[in-house]
Amino acid sequence: MSVNTEIAAIFDEMSKVLMLIGANPFKVNAHANVARILKDMVADISQLVDEPAKITAIEGIGKGSAKKIIEYVQTGSIKEHQELLDSIPHGLLDVLAIQGLGPKTVKLMWEKAGVVDIKTLQSKIKTGEIEKLPRMGAKTIQNITESIEFAAKASQRIRLGDALITAEEIVDYLRTIKGVKQVEYAGSLRRGRETIGDIDILACGTQPNVISQAFQKLPGVEKVIAAGKTKSSIRLASGIQVDLRVVDKESFGAAYLYFTGSKQHNVLLREIAIKKNLRLNEYGLYPDDGQHDKPPQQRGVKPVAAKTEQDIYKALDLPWIAPEIREDRGEINLRKMPKLIELEDIKAELHAHTIASDGKMTIDELALQALDRGFHTIAVTDHSRSSVQANGLTPERLRKHIQAVHEANERIKGITILAGSEVDIHADGRLDYDDELLAELDIVVASPHSALRQDPQAATKRLVSAISNPLVHILGHPTGRIINRREGLSPDINALIKAALKHNTALEINANYLRLDLRDIHVKAAVDAGALIAINTDAHSPDNFDLLRYGILTARRGWLTPKLCINTWPQTKLKKWLQSKR
Repeated sequence: MSVNTEIAAIFDEMSKVLMLIGANPFKVNAHANVARILKDMVADISQLVDEPAKITAIEGIGKGSAKKIIEYVQTGSIKEHQELLDSIPHGLLDVLAIQGLGPKTVKLMWEKAGVVDIKTLQSKIKTGEIEKLPRMGAKTIQNITESIEFAAKASQRIRLGDALITAEEIVDYLRTIKGVKQVEYAGSLRRGRETIGDIDILACGTQPNVISQAFQKLPGVEKVIAAGKTKSSIRLASGIQVDLRVVDKESFGAAYLYFTGSKQHNVLLREIAIKKNLRLNEYGLYPDDGQHDKPPQQRGVKPVAAKTEQDIYKALDLPWIAPEIREDRGEINLRKMPKLIELEDIKAELHAHTIASDGKMTIDELALQALDRGFHTIAVTDHSRSSVQANGLTPERLRKHIQAVHEANERIKGITILAGSEVDIHADGRLDYDDELLAELDIVVASPHSALRQDPQAATKRLVSAISNPLVHILGHPTGRIINRREGLSPDINALIKAALKHNTALEINANYLRLDLRDIHVKAAVDAGALIAINTDAHSPDNFDLLRYGILTARRGWLTPKLCINTWPQTKLKKWLQSKR
């Protein structure tokens, strides 16, 4: 785990404890904001401790937070963090994580019913003590009990690929309901985050109650958590929670904007609205008439804009901002929306496997799949010899494989088939084949597959060594992580980007939703520096080509434009770049 991640976790925990003890909301939010900044930060914060002014220069990190960060780097702990933890029963943080329990309710349970952890909460529910607390009816307690049981089964967030398929099925189903005018998914899923907590669906139509009832009776519903006319929540048998909001057609854009988020982006928009004497909420953008006793929509105030997101951004003198970059990473300062990469821009797959190693397609089948998708180039990059578990190729087998690929390239018209390899990067930075053999390949993707718990310094040296090899074209899935399963390496990403720029090597976004590696913040750092990016599916079977859209979402979150993505280049430009390393 990187130092940034460690400190972010501490600040996140401090913010939660501060909520529980009823601290000033500003202080709570300040700690939560620092946690978010550190999670999104590519540079190693520990490298700045000798120059505190550089830490406080980071927007959102004040002097007090900077002192805590320096304290952790120098001592391995933060005194205030430990003091806060000592001020509450440690098990309360687990209680706070239960779906439906906010800090005020948890604080009340602790102070009035003696709840100190999940076990005592369950005990107090059985004895009836919880039911005596305010707003604790039988239905609420039943929901808490079921949430505890659910939390025990599903402690991890849902991967993008699992959530998106589910959301699309629900949206398609609801669009068949009579009277439905529009249905869309929103939330962090629309923003393309690698994992999500739940799925948000927005709908509008002539009969809101009919839409809600159809939603509650969706195939695969395990439990209806809430059943209102315009607000409903269900839990699917897969464990995914889905929330539906049925909104008025005239305010759909405002709701779409609000429920897409992020929270930080919405706050920035509201601040801009206030400066323009306007008020922005989930119902629309309204003139500020100074009457704040009731929301404007309840007083019949006509909105300045509400029907579409574009209308609202325009009224705020902003370009429409793509959902993927609404993360408070500078997007609010844009005067013009950059042309982010799209699925249709991809014209080449440069990392794919055949039956020669662990793939399920022959060379011909792989090529025809790529041709069918409109690609001009496909690279055959089977595993190298050290990937024994993947039937990696010995040098002798690889040379025969190269010949077979070249023969297929002559035989199959309409597409260029490159003879390549996904070459293992050993722990010491050496590659799995010698340079003489690498030079025989049209393309080399160098990837880490073993020793994925190396310390950051060793990992950085290892990957920089591979990037610097003049025969390497692409650094494949640089950290080797598996989302929700394996953290992978934590190299100095800026050092990798610097080396990639120097040696004209591309850094890969592996589009498989289990990987999405590079991750979005690393892509943003690479884009800001002008480094080349490859987006590859790492295809092993025909349906793996469909994973490309997850790589595109991650690329867009990193502000990638087609110009820097080698998979979008025309055939002649790509060929010239490939040959520049030969």
